[in-house]
Amino acid sequence: MSRQEDQPAELDADDDEFAALFDELQELEQLVDSEDERQQVRDAMRAAAESQDHEAATFGRVVWGFGRSDLAEALLGSLLFGIPMAVEGGTVDAGLHIAQHPLYLAATLVIAIGLVISILYVADFQDVRVANPIFGLVPRRLVGVTGTALVVSVALLTGWGLVEWSTDPVVVYRSACICAVAFVPMAIGAALGDILPGN
Repeated sequence: MSRQEDQPAELDADDDEFAALFDELQELEQLVDSEDERQQVRDAMRAAAESQDHEAATFGRVVWGFGRSDLAEALLGSLLFGIPMAVEGGTVDAGLHIAQHPLYLAATLVIAIGLVISILYVADFQDVRVANPIFGLVPRRLVGVTGTALVVSVALLTGWGLVEWSTDPVVVYRSACICAVAFVPMAIGAALGDILPGN
């Protein structure tokens, strides 16, 4: 068997060993007593993830934390999926339709967030870990990805004149519904843009 044929098996073994190391570090983080010790464990996890970034292929890395590069990737993915929504007239029509059906608006938002959770944590594109959740519960990556998509949706559709904001609550509600429709593909794009490069 050639050296090249051995390489994928070696990479799989390295990935499994790294994932096991990361699991042990996360368990240790929960066991230590002081905040200083927790920070030391987090620093070790961050250093391990950064060292793996230099050695591993694009897929199969442990994705941990949410920083500036992740935000930039989410922004790019959101724009790539969102610009077609901004120039497509169907976005406004769909937004006005769900404005007449508040349950459809709620379902649209729940489905969008569910899709993001599925892409980040269920679909197994990458080994995505939760680091320092907000209030100990909400993953920062989820908030970063969905927040980026929401801001891009509102900014892009407002800037290009598809929505307007005024003192009239009906106009604001319709604009929010149109932004919600654009938010769905932008959130998907932001999630994919964030994790597919493996940073």
